[in-house]
Amino acid sequence: MTAASVDRTVVIADDDLDIRLLVETAVRRAGLTVVASVGDGSAALLAVQRFRPDLVILDVSMPGMTGLEVCRSMRQEPATALTPVLIVSAAVHPAALQAAADAGVTSHVQKPFGVKLLVQQIASLLPPEAPTP
Repeated sequence: MTAASVDRTVVIADDDLDIRLLVETAVRRAGLTVVASVGDGSAALLAVQRFRPDLVILDVSMPGMTGLEVCRSMRQEPATALTPVLIVSAAVHPAALQAAADAGVTSHVQKPFGVKLLVQQIASLLPPEAPTP
């Protein structure tokens, strides 16, 4: 395992199936378990509330709710307020990055991206757990 043990979980949301599959590949290579992979923001928020994942990876532009709206909602709830949120987006201009920061996004990856870059980003957000004594 590279980034974490297998019991660490991730919710993925992107309305583009190809991107979701790419993100799922990266998550699995990072040694994490995908507990939900959905195509819209509303389903993402429901999955986050149900599974309480260790990491949430969101597209910004999705039907239902945007990734930023999902992140804002997560930050309002004590159970998910500190959950790392990684946004994947083609928009990386200063205003978009500021909007993401204002919503509480932890980090971002620019589309298009490769699996290796995403695995590295995941590892930086979820460092390996300390061994149990």
